[in-house]
Amino acid sequence: MLPVSVCIIAFDEEDNIGACIDSALPIADEVIVIDSHSTDRTRELATERGARVIERDWPGHIDQKNFAIEAATNDWVLCLDADERVSPELVASIRQALADDGRAARGEAAGFVVARRTFYLGRFIDHAGWYPDRKLRLFRRSLGRWGGVNPHDRVEVDGATERLRGDLHHYSYKDIGDHLKTIDFFSDISAREKVARGQRALGLMMLLAPPLKFAKMYVLKRGFLDGWPGFVVSSLGAYYEFLKYARAWELRSVQGVAAGTGERVVYGRRGEAPAAPASASAPTEAPSDAPTDGPTEPANEPAAEAEARP
Repeated sequence: MLPVSVCIIAFDEEDNIGACIDSALPIADEVIVIDSHSTDRTRELATERGARVIERDWPGHIDQKNFAIEAATNDWVLCLDADERVSPELVASIRQALADDGRAARGEAAGFVVARRTFYLGRFIDHAGWYPDRKLRLFRRSLGRWGGVNPHDRVEVDGATERLRGDLHHYSYKDIGDHLKTIDFFSDISAREKVARGQRALGLMMLLAPPLKFAKMYVLKRGFLDGWPGFVVSSLGAYYEFLKYARAWELRSVQGVAAGTGERVVYGRRGEAPAAPASASAPTEAPSDAPTDGPTEPANEPAAEAEARP
């Protein structure tokens, strides 16, 4: 099998990092953890599992993830978030794709897309646009990089991509309270980004976007099939839509923030300093896992843009 570097960014992930690394070890030639000065046992737990841990200040999701793949020693990289797990079926699929006589070795693919399945409120969410939440995570770093715009990040590759069988399991929110904190964090970034881009009709979008989002998630995307968790997911998706447009309206109409500046947003990690407009010399990266029609990062506009989620 072609050698693979597993790349993970982390901050205070002692509850997740061990299980994340363990799930990827069967296909990992090396594991790289870029840690932004965790205050818990994240680095210790990663090191115990043989990971190469690099401490680095937090510049934003995109820059941190690109730093991780640049630190890899192999051309093929598998990028994971600390709250994700590689399922046994996905491990087998990756082995097949990267076999010495497989599609990757023959140069038929520059990257592979996986389906991410989120566990929330006691069950996997299989509807409401959360599944399959397809992510390009396995790719040749010589042909790909992380890109995107706040609060959405995604992998961009120069070449063909294919889908893999098996799910990437995502344990994004501990509970509804944790989900609400995520919505608060990403809606602030999204609102500032909208103002910077000069988006208009914010009041109208604040009125129309929430019910349309709920209808899409709960009815069109059949969130009702996931029971009450599906109702909660759809409702919080609508709330995220309301909050990001309400905050953008407040920035423009109440605080008088200039629109259409084109500046990106600089932000801290969750729980740290609030987002603020970027200056010419400030880092300009975006979060990966905001909430969309599927939980976090887009290609899908992160779970935030779809549902405020992982």
